[in-house]
Amino acid sequence: GKVTIEDVAAKLALSVRTLRRKLQTRGTSFKELLTQTRRELGERYIHDNNLSLTEIAFLLGFSDSSSFSRAYRSWTGQSPSEFRSAHHSS
Repeated sequence: GKVTIEDVAAKLALSVRTLRRKLQTRGTSFKELLTQTRRELGERYIHDNNLSLTEIAFLLGFSDSSSFSRAYRSWTGQSPSEFRSAHHSS
């Protein structure tokens, strides 16, 4: 679902500022980690034909399936439905 830096900081018992500073020290940001995690999970979920693209979008915290489709295309160069069509036929 939808994840915010505030949620993560609270789970880690840190202030948002401290979390940002720690991430910056490691050369990354919350946005970069979120994008990386979404991509990894998206690429894993797309192989599960029991999950619809709408369900995948929801699981990854996208507002709708078209937002997920645009992100997936930017990550892989093809749309989720193109991937599934090619993967299903092979």
